[in-house]
Amino acid sequence: MRKLFLLPLILLTLFFSGCGSSSKNSADVEPKAENSSETKTEASSKDFKADLKITMLNVGQGDSFLIQTSTQNILIDTSDSDERSKLVSELDKAGVTTFDKIILTHPHADHIGGIEKLLKDDKYTVKEVYDNGIASTSKLYQNSVKEVKAEKIKYANLKAGETVDFGGGVKFEVLYPPQSLVKDVNGGKQKTDPNNESIVGRLVYKDFTMMFTGDAELKVESEIWQDFDEKKLKRRILKSGHHGSRTSSSENCLRVVNPEYVLISAGEPTDKRGGNTYGHPHLEPLQTYLDAGIPADHILWSWKNGTVVIKTDGKNFSVTPEHKEDWVKSWIKEKKKK
Repeated sequence: MRKLFLLPLILLTLFFSGCGSSSKNSADVEPKAENSSETKTEASSKDFKADLKITMLNVGQGDSFLIQTSTQNILIDTSDSDERSKLVSELDKAGVTTFDKIILTHPHADHIGGIEKLLKDDKYTVKEVYDNGIASTSKLYQNSVKEVKAEKIKYANLKAGETVDFGGGVKFEVLYPPQSLVKDVNGGKQKTDPNNESIVGRLVYKDFTMMFTGDAELKVESEIWQDFDEKKLKRRILKSGHHGSRTSSSENCLRVVNPEYVLISAGEPTDKRGGNTYGHPHLEPLQTYLDAGIPADHILWSWKNGTVVIKTDGKNFSVTPEHKEDWVKSWIKEKKKK
């Protein structure tokens, strides 16, 4: 398997407060379903030619987002270790086998669970792998890094202030973790939860922005937005922190980020096989989203809405859920009963 690497890193500006070198994979390939339903922002009500596609893959409880620019294919996280078949199915549906970059936000199994499959299966080609550079006792993580190095895949760590070039004018600006945290945790001076070591970043393409949060919780949200200009924090789309957990998405976060859509990657709550036993998404963030003025049909959950595809030309954008289902209010009502 051939592996190549590129790491242009640039200093980032301020943020938050209170898609592959061309290969056989086309950035125009889109998963379709008979009952798919497309919603567009008012600004994008007329047809436009999209050259960036972002897909929230329907991979159960874990996270995995496929980003396809005019020149690259990128994965941010790789689903859960016991749901790799779902990742493979989603990638088959998208027609993608080559990944110019894979970013692993943090070493929990529901975010890095599919990386070994992508590294070891000759069906796939991985050119670069990034993580947060924080040491982990996770055997899955350790074995994955060992495999990356054995395969001579270019490997690098990301920290706040750096920018990764996704090709086609698309950038990924890293907002967290800071180098000081990485140094303190690795040096034994500070202990923290892997969730709060997550790579947080914003994808920027012309006027379009999307926030990727990993499993970062309220503490990290607070640390990030304290130091940043609100004008730089507005996002069209927010990936809900920590699978829609109450540990993320504070009122201040929503007020400043002010997204038009929220995407929640979480599996079936009744899954007793180690899936979404946490009951994500929780009541509190859902209510916060609604209170922030986000329409219920703009809150999309992979278990209810399936694969979700975002297309943009950098100004206009469309959001297409595989299944259109009005679930938010009934889910909140059910949660309130418990």
